[in-house]
Amino acid sequence: MWHESILGTIGKTPLVRINRICSEFDVTVLAKVEMLNPGASVKDRIAVSMIEAAEASGELRPGGTIIESTSGNTGAGLALVAIAKGYRCIFTTTDKQSPEKADVLRALGAEVMVCPTNVEPDDPKSYYSVARRLVEEIPDSVYLNQYDNVANAEAHYQSTGPELWDDTEGKITHFIASAGTGGTISGSARYLKEKNAETKIIGVDPYGSVYYKYFFTREFDKAEIYPYVTEGAGEDILAKNMNFDLVDDYVRVTDRDSMLMTRRLAREEGLFVGQTSGMTMAGTVSWLEENRDTLTKDMIIVVLLPDTGFRYLSKTYNDAWMRDHGFVESRPDLTVAEIGRTDANHGDLISVSKTSTLGEAAHQMTEHGISQLPVTDGSEIVGSLTESDVLGRLVENPEASAESVEPVMGEPLPVVPESMHLQDLTKVLESSPGAVLTMGKTGSEMRIITKSDLIRSLSSRVLP
Repeated sequence: MWHESILGTIGKTPLVRINRICSEFDVTVLAKVEMLNPGASVKDRIAVSMIEAAEASGELRPGGTIIESTSGNTGAGLALVAIAKGYRCIFTTTDKQSPEKADVLRALGAEVMVCPTNVEPDDPKSYYSVARRLVEEIPDSVYLNQYDNVANAEAHYQSTGPELWDDTEGKITHFIASAGTGGTISGSARYLKEKNAETKIIGVDPYGSVYYKYFFTREFDKAEIYPYVTEGAGEDILAKNMNFDLVDDYVRVTDRDSMLMTRRLAREEGLFVGQTSGMTMAGTVSWLEENRDTLTKDMIIVVLLPDTGFRYLSKTYNDAWMRDHGFVESRPDLTVAEIGRTDANHGDLISVSKTSTLGEAAHQMTEHGISQLPVTDGSEIVGSLTESDVLGRLVENPEASAESVEPVMGEPLPVVPESMHLQDLTKVLESSPGAVLTMGKTGSEMRIITKSDLIRSLSSRVLP
């Protein structure tokens, strides 16, 4: 079986039990893992729905341009759909969002305009206003407006809600989710409450958003609006997709608790998720603590985790950023030596000689599960090989396995001191083939450090 395009892989994401973080509560807590969508977030679902609705209405015609204001994830989903259907994409976003998000959008062929965060929604410079202006200026364009577009909530009514119901065999008792546009929580809640009116819906909001107070008072209080760093959740407007009448309770979470919980999910549950996921899980734990006396063993609580941690490597999973924002205690930065102690690459450096064949290099990579190899000439390192170097040549000519690696090898991997700190190491890794060499204090032991080693080190370290 195969899919006709990447769009066929959207949805049907798994439920995964939360084992350690909620172990003190005698209930079943399951995570809906939306990072396993092809665009790595829950927003893939609404991207298809909104574009198909625009096509059906005649607003979006072949070769047209999609314009949207996005914190990043909706843009990635829309870009995937645009690739499959042949549309141009222009996205406005804010300077609050991680650089990884803008990089993903550009990698998917979209044009990105970064707007200031701390302006009023109706300010001409806001990312809402810029998107509306662009649609007036660009022929054959459509502003999808995920905040008010009914196809947003409808996508979750048609997909997320039924999946939650079916995958728990109708036993789900509580659904907990964050809200930005409101589509995820409102569309899913409408379906679940139609199936069982007793299903409880709990919203999670960051401090600095208007939703929490509006839920309890129905008052839009501008005094509640102030800057916060958690991305992808909360609002300074009331999105039309947000149906507060379907929500039974609301909790809110500090930026610090959101960031620390995001790291805990990676370290304790193996869920390498983004900031909103950490916020939602922190809100879940807070709600469970507040309602401890009413919890029963038959409760099945599903928490929706919206996106991936790979869009927050420069923020939540970066110790320096976390310290700069006061989320962790100040302490010496992670060094190359510490990364070396936490990685799996111990023992002798694995390498090949410049007289080795491509077949021998491929065997070394396969046997040791590595994607970079230093190339040596005696005791001197004279070059490097990457998996793509070797694979590219062998695909081009299957008989090339007997050829020398020398014509294919690249420049030697950079050698860095063990004392180098994380921020400097990250810059070197970005400009190299994804790996560096480091020499031990005695000068007799050389090791390789890759991007994968760095990610593993970061995800295993949760600072107090």
